Amino acid sequence: MRTRAAVALEAGKPLEVMDVNLEGPTTGEVLVEIKASGVSHSDEFTISAADSEGLFPVILGHEGAGVVLEVGQGVTTLKPGDHVIPLYTPECRRCSCSLSRKANIQRAIRVTQEQKVMPDRTTRFTMRNGTPILHCMGCSTFANHTVLPEMALAKVRQDAPFEKICQIGCVTTGVGAVINTAKVEIGSKAVVFGLGGIGLNVIQGLKLAGAEMIIGVDPDDDRQRWGERFGMTHFVNPLNIEGSLVQHIVKMTKTQFDQIGGADYSFDCTGDAKVMRDALECTHRGWGVCVVTGVAPAGAETQARSFQLVAGRMWKGSTFGSTRGRTDVPRIVELYMEGRIQLDPMITHYLTLDEINAGFDLMRAGKSIRPVVLY
Repeated sequence: MRTRAAVALEAGKPLEVMDVNLEGPTTGEVLVEIKASGVSHSDEFTISAADSEGLFPVILGHEGAGVVLEVGQGVTTLKPGDHVIPLYTPECRRCSCSLSRKANIQRAIRVTQEQKVMPDRTTRFTMRNGTPILHCMGCSTFANHTVLPEMALAKVRQDAPFEKICQIGCVTTGVGAVINTAKVEIGSKAVVFGLGGIGLNVIQGLKLAGAEMIIGVDPDDDRQRWGERFGMTHFVNPLNIEGSLVQHIVKMTKTQFDQIGGADYSFDCTGDAKVMRDALECTHRGWGVCVVTGVAPAGAETQARSFQLVAGRMWKGSTFGSTRGRTDVPRIVELYMEGRIQLDPMITHYLTLDEINAGFDLMRAGKSIRPVVLY
């Protein structure tokens, strides 16, 4: 079939919107009509010259929502008409990681997904001249239609609005890091570094978990109002303080009953190796947990004095909020529909597919939290 897509032809160049060819689903695959797709900083990083692992041409987009049009042989959990959310972290429900229920990283299609091809090592997209087009994170939602493995789709309730729930991937990463990875308790003190889409969702996850003190850290003063909108109680611009940021935060968290100070939990949502170290060192001696959700550029290393870890602090990584996609994403949608988490304020601009490059420009300029493309 013919469909329309925004194609990244090479690194550092704007996407080109064009008609492309799309083969139908084979065994274990599903054809989805994408109704809406979020534009994220992860997509921006993929097309930037900073991503040494970028492969082209590729159709980006990993935050979407749509309707099942057709299923391939062997598909048992989905049917035409189902509303679905693509999962860049699939849930195979058969490998040791998935069955252990201790991790959400599955091995079934991980290698081919990283190679930006389907499980059979081919692509479903081609240009009109026959040139193969790669798949991004197994999703490629910057297209009117896409094909995904059954295990990479979460079925959701049909009354949830596509233009809102398309950003559930970002929400799940932030809220899941709080609930699943850190397991934050009521009354905790927490620090969030970076108040972009992920950071704001960490904040609302902390509010949902009952955290008492939620400190947001960002060099952009405009992010203060955003953080407060989602539940942040204190704001720190690191450019406006004197001396050590770590000591500043430790001082903020001291009380008459706790003169040591430090956050119970911290969350790095920046992908900056130095910030990761600050996020660890500002946590409380003896039990502080630092959760890393940001991905640093290839080759970047974060360091900490061994004493920081020996003293009881802990680094933890979180992919997709330690969420099992097919099982947990429908529950996140339920939380939204019940009014317990916010999605609407996160969306600052609605765009057409032809305007997608303007969405990237808005993000680069810091004028948009999450642009959404409507098809």
